[in-house]
Amino acid sequence: MERDWIRAGGDAPAGELITYAMSLMGTPYKYGGTTDSGFDCSGFTSHVFQEFGVPISRSSTTQSEDGIAVSRDEAQPGDLVIFTGTNPHVREPGHVGIVISEPGDTISFVHSSSNGGVKISQVEGTGYDVRFLGVRRVL
Repeated sequence: MERDWIRAGGDAPAGELITYAMSLMGTPYKYGGTTDSGFDCSGFTSHVFQEFGVPISRSSTTQSEDGIAVSRDEAQPGDLVIFTGTNPHVREPGHVGIVISEPGDTISFVHSSSNGGVKISQVEGTGYDVRFLGVRRVL
C-alpha cells in the first residue's frame, strides 16, 4: 500500500543529507547497528534520515514501501535504492542505500555493507545490478 507522504520531512535538503551520509564513510558494519559506532544497511539509512527529521522505517523490507516509487531513470540524490539480499534469486528486499548520483547518471549510492562498512557503490556493472529492486522517494 502506498503511503501518502511526499516530502515527509518537510524541506529536508538532499544536499545536506548526502553530505552527512558521506561524513559517515568508513563507519564499520554492525548487524543491527543504528549508531555511528556501527550500522547495518537499514540502520544507516534510518539514522541519516532521522538526523533530518524524515520518518522512514527501520528495516530494508519496510523501507522498500516508504515514500513513493520512482523509476530507475528518475533516481536522484536522497532517494532510497532497494536491492535483494545477497541471493539475487530471492526477489525480496534485503539491502538499501541512499542515491548520491543525479538523474540520468549511473546510479551511485552510499550504504553500509557487510563488506567494508559505509562506502560508495554503483548499480550498473556490479552485482547490485542483478539485485536491484527499485527506488523510493522519501524527500
